[in-house]
Amino acid sequence: MFSYNYEIIQVIFWICDNMILIVKKPTDTPDDNSTGMVADALTKKGAKFSYLDLAGIDPFSNEIEGNLIWVCGIKQDAVQFEVISALNLNNRVVNSPDAIAACASKAQTTARLLKNGVRTPDTIFTGSRKCVEKFLEKHGTVVYKPVYGFDGNGIYPFKSMSELKEDSPYYIQEYVKNNCDYRVFVVGGVAVGAIRRTSDSFAHNIHQGGFGEALEVIPEEICDIASRAAKAIGIDYCGVDLLPLEDGGYTVLEVNGTPNWHCMTAPIPSILADYLIETEKHL
Repeated sequence: MFSYNYEIIQVIFWICDNMILIVKKPTDTPDDNSTGMVADALTKKGAKFSYLDLAGIDPFSNEIEGNLIWVCGIKQDAVQFEVISALNLNNRVVNSPDAIAACASKAQTTARLLKNGVRTPDTIFTGSRKCVEKFLEKHGTVVYKPVYGFDGNGIYPFKSMSELKEDSPYYIQEYVKNNCDYRVFVVGGVAVGAIRRTSDSFAHNIHQGGFGEALEVIPEEICDIASRAAKAIGIDYCGVDLLPLEDGGYTVLEVNGTPNWHCMTAPIPSILADYLIETEKHL
């Protein structure tokens, strides 16, 4: 048995006894604590868990193996993803490093959606401004998105190449006319919660000032495309962002591998806790 301090919490690992190990989301705050919500649900269900400090372990020591590791979120640095990837060889990681990496890259997300026949806006990923110009001529209005962006930051529509200020690479999508979007929370391939997001601006993301309203009943078509998007990524749980189409149906904008569940009335922390408990039982 060994112990060390992690954010004032004394964490003790019993290496001989499997348990759920939790990597805290680095962006958690007292008012928006995703990790804490699920940890509370695990406690109420009598599940054994402990916190894992990725900066304070040796991933090559084999001291941590045969466990379920829940990664609520990781820092975008040179350490945490590599540590999780190494631990994934001897443990069951939720979400897997491959899935987290695919979601972090909009280009990789699009590639997987297209390969699996999931509808997504027409998209180009290129280092050539000439290719972007041809794509712009085709669609009239397009949307620039940072390949590794998050929370809706850095996304904007443009109609002229003079409005494109960024250097390559360019991840550009056709502009899909809309007045809202949807965030669907998927666990184990099943849509368990959803919100409709609206705003007075181009982006409906909650972090960009959007307003979220829970869907008490999720339409079957939304459930289907969100589930297929999650399966295309190969992810345990995620937030799938959809746009409704004027001619009917929906198109997938992106898949978030470390999603929040803002505004959802579904008991997401309890559902996630149940999923972790059941997954750990089958190790």
